[in-house]
Amino acid sequence: MTLEIERKFLVADDAWRGQVAGTRRMRQAYLANSDAASVRVRVIDESSAKLTVKGAACADGPALSRAEFEYAIPVADALAMMEMRTGRIVEKTRYLVPASGGRTWEVDVFSGALEGLVVAEIELERADEAIALPDWLGPEVTGDPRYGNMALAQAG
Repeated sequence: MTLEIERKFLVADDAWRGQVAGTRRMRQAYLANSDAASVRVRVIDESSAKLTVKGAACADGPALSRAEFEYAIPVADALAMMEMRTGRIVEKTRYLVPASGGRTWEVDVFSGALEGLVVAEIELERADEAIALPDWLGPEVTGDPRYGNMALAQAG
């Protein structure tokens, strides 16, 4: 198990595009969701897949941290699991943008039913870790349930 600590922001403009170091195309779907955890399956670039279980926000910590269990699975299994999903399949391209301190901004540009939504996330080692915020970021939405991928799969 790992502890996922991340901050999430809306993206204000396209200034990040000139700094992209890599991309990944993703399709993901949710198989289960409860107050305690969600279960997600993700296909990356049609060549790899992962099954992820994420806990709710830690009760004794900030809203930006939660338990995460992630396992590589065969792509064929992931595609079959997607048929058992709840809600829609979420499609996005993830752009990797270098950040200070050896970190990476993950800028997700959504497509399909969520066309037009662009969010940026950064994973941290500590919840109180200071990070430089680039000018292209918009409002912070960390902890806002409307911007969680599960909510996007359910309601958009």
